[in-house]
Amino acid sequence: MDIQLELKATKGSFYIEENGTRVGEMTFSKAGSVKIIIDHTEVSDALRGKGTGKQLVQAAVEYARKNNLKIIPLCPFAKSVFEKVSEFRDVLDR
Repeated sequence: MDIQLELKATKGSFYIEENGTRVGEMTFSKAGSVKIIIDHTEVSDALRGKGTGKQLVQAAVEYARKNNLKIIPLCPFAKSVFEKVSEFRDVLDR
């Protein structure tokens, strides 16, 4: 699955599109110049249980590593992924 990134002035999203429709999306806000806050993750019913949400979180982790950012996961789903996947925790804002 091809995860794309959309950046705006203070917000952004990682998303997956199928036939022109977003079927998975994780949104975030920029908190200053060194942090992003993941605020929402949504995946279509057809993709639930297939690891799509985790792939969106992974895309955010890779983006944070490349850009020296820290992540604050306010979204309950993203927070649960960070709790389960210890190798993602290096980008958590502590």
